[in-house]
Amino acid sequence: QVQLVESGGGLVQVGGSLRLSCAASGSIFSILVMAWYRQVPGKQRELVAIITRGGSANYADSVKGRFTISRDNAKKTVYLQMDSLKPEDTAVYYCKAEGIAIWGQGTQVTVSS
Repeated sequence: QVQLVESGGGLVQVGGSLRLSCAASGSIFSILVMAWYRQVPGKQRELVAIITRGGSANYADSVKGRFTISRDNAKKTVYLQMDSLKPEDTAVYYCKAEGIAIWGQGTQVTVSS
């Protein structure tokens, strides 16, 4: 059974940076495609970034050039480095183990202007 725990959210000013972490339990982390999603109240959860087990990444157009997804298979952790943050990045951010559809509990990111 895979469990995911996010951390690293918080309050940051416009233009600032945050790094989210998602720590996984279980032995199959290294073969999982991992992703970060975000959700604001009243809207659907949207895909932010996704990374394959080999490290290939793709991003939503809204975050390209500002966010970087990475993973450390030895630490069973996936990261989301968020730079040049904007107020519209404010959301609850979730990590997900694709394929087995396991979600973390979410971490709040608030960007203040």
